[in-house]
Amino acid sequence: MRTALFKRLEELYPQMVELRREFHRHPELSFHEVHTPKRIAEFYEKLEMPIRTEVGGRGVVAVLEGALPGKTVALRADFDALPINDEKDVPYKSTVPGVMHACGHDGHTSTLLHLAKALSEQRDQLAGRVVFIHQFAEEITPGGAKPMIEDGCLDGVDVLFGTHLWSGFPTGTVAYKTGRIMAAADSFEIVVKGRGGHGGIPHEAVDSIVIASQLVSQLQQIVSRFIDPGHTAVLSIGSFHAGSAFNVISETATLKGTVRTFDRDVREKIITLMERMIKGTCESSGADYRFTYDRGYPPVVNHEKETMMLKEAAQRVANVKNVVETEALMVGEDVAYYLEKVPGTFFLTGSGNKELSSTYPHHHPMFDIDENAMLIAAQTLGEATLSYLEQHRYEAEEIKS
Repeated sequence: MRTALFKRLEELYPQMVELRREFHRHPELSFHEVHTPKRIAEFYEKLEMPIRTEVGGRGVVAVLEGALPGKTVALRADFDALPINDEKDVPYKSTVPGVMHACGHDGHTSTLLHLAKALSEQRDQLAGRVVFIHQFAEEITPGGAKPMIEDGCLDGVDVLFGTHLWSGFPTGTVAYKTGRIMAAADSFEIVVKGRGGHGGIPHEAVDSIVIASQLVSQLQQIVSRFIDPGHTAVLSIGSFHAGSAFNVISETATLKGTVRTFDRDVREKIITLMERMIKGTCESSGADYRFTYDRGYPPVVNHEKETMMLKEAAQRVANVKNVVETEALMVGEDVAYYLEKVPGTFFLTGSGNKELSSTYPHHHPMFDIDENAMLIAAQTLGEATLSYLEQHRYEAEEIKS
């Protein structure tokens, strides 16, 4: 069955590339996905596979029933894009100004669809069920995972596997990690409220820009001077907006940023310290402030048994040249919610290739993938799925005997 599956995926690879490029040309932002879920549903309808649409909002779930009884494996892919202008000079460049697939979700979707097609052609030999979860809105909290779970996408599921195409690893690499692999991803906004005035008469104003600039420097001390070096944490300011004229002292200044942590106590300590620093700095300068902190996705925590199963499965895939254990990453992913509910693992499939200019970081306007990584991802997910179903089928048969 494996040999036939791998061969069929290789035959489907040109179609996989074609559909990925279709998605890339027509990206849709989180919570605004309309064409993409319709296209996904149409694909499954042609496979005559039972589907649910509008799951949790805009999600799509399809179920493949094997001819033989067995466990249920869920496979998850996301399909939203980012508010970034596509600067690549390629035939499949985004046709939507200011929106592009800058994180590989187009590849995730096409990979899972064609794996579903290949597996559906072998359903007579399949012992168990495979649930294909196509998730909307991964890029923006509160994300699509939570409402999809609440709407039953994990009902009856025994295990979940998922992958992310990753430009930081070369094509041919599969990277795994037990335990925490991705961080909790929070966001915050600080609005400093001073008193506007003339740029030539600063003593009559309360300069929000100066105060906000002090906060940019002071907040960096939280991780470097208040958090145990044995714990990992990141605090980054990503946005600073204030003023509109050269000779006007701005009434307000707004900072936006992110905090990434793995430990709940570290997260809460950072929030407390931020509040203290912001309050002290603003009050000592005669300014007011508004501090908003949004707790985002929890850390992605892989289950050990399923991760080791994935590692062994990847080692059996001929197109995988290197299986490595990755360090924990400070990026966030709402796949975390699935793994809080059912055992499973989330791994990285290398898509970096300098010759194809696919080594730009994720969320970069030049981001692209080595499309060969999709075939590797499909084969690895397929191998993990079959391994899990076969292992538990044999276990059930031994119990019966």
